[in-house]
Amino acid sequence: MTPRLASLAVAIPPYKIAQQDAAAAAETIFAGRAETFERMRPIYANAGIESRYSCVPLSWYAQPHGWRERHDLFVESALELLQRAAEDCLARAGIEAEQVDGIVVVSTTGMTAPSLDARLMERMNFRRDLQRLPIFGLGCAGGVLGLSRTAALARANAEQHWLFLVVELCGLTFRSGDQSNSNIVATALFGDGAAAALVSCKAQGPAATAWGEYTWPQSLDVMGWAVEDDGFGVVFSRDLPALVRRRFRDAACGFLAANNLSMADISRFVMHPGGVKVIAAMEDALGVPAQALDGSREVLREFGNMSAATVLFVLERALARPGGGRMLLGALGPGFSAAFAILERDR
Repeated sequence: MTPRLASLAVAIPPYKIAQQDAAAAAETIFAGRAETFERMRPIYANAGIESRYSCVPLSWYAQPHGWRERHDLFVESALELLQRAAEDCLARAGIEAEQVDGIVVVSTTGMTAPSLDARLMERMNFRRDLQRLPIFGLGCAGGVLGLSRTAALARANAEQHWLFLVVELCGLTFRSGDQSNSNIVATALFGDGAAAALVSCKAQGPAATAWGEYTWPQSLDVMGWAVEDDGFGVVFSRDLPALVRRRFRDAACGFLAANNLSMADISRFVMHPGGVKVIAAMEDALGVPAQALDGSREVLREFGNMSAATVLFVLERALARPGGGRMLLGALGPGFSAAFAILERDR
């Protein structure tokens, strides 16, 4: 039996932040490094982002916040977004919550126990024997890897419906006292969002026919979190675009070859938009024309980088366009890892 994507839905929080407003707020926050900030100011104009969405107002970012406050905001906001995305997804599939047999929940911007899936059961009418799999630590690769894990579970349980949920509240990880270059870049790049996908072998929709990943050795410092006293400290290498140009194609071609495919067999590319430089590096690595990743650029422009959730926003747009064929999903995350999946659509 082949797992299929029955439906997909996305959700965004209430506060829309224009890029110019984010730049103005960051200028105040990073006043202690005024000279460095002025040198880096062009990143706001060059990030390819016009707006982003946040679960807290812009004024929140100027103040210090501790772990407890961040945790409470994360749980409250994440559950609101997950419930909206899940309910929309199930409605589009014509499935009731009690018909769902298992859920996979991915998030790397907050931690809680009981996990988000257990907490969501108190808000939605899931069965009490629901199978649950919370996943932390996949970062931006979590959208593709989470969907892949869900497809694998659906394939192993061919009579069941599995719901994949992803939520990332990147803004809540911002620490106003961190004056590092990486934190300045974060204020120009990251946003909040959530997505839900229903996967089942009993459904109609694009078929998930293959998935895989590759983790490079000696690369743990490329991206991730540094755990600080007041929250997560963002870690990502300035060499990321160069790494993508050098390494991404071999990983992608290796995945395709393992599934008896090549680049010539791919009709559409659904790539996580880590940033404009990363998108350009992916185009170079894959050897595709610039317009092949227009969907990734559109999502980045309207929503920013929402970590793992972002690729589902790109996928939603790809599926809204007519035409069939084979789609390659791709993303990069901590490890340093590449994640891939194949979706095939008849029309």
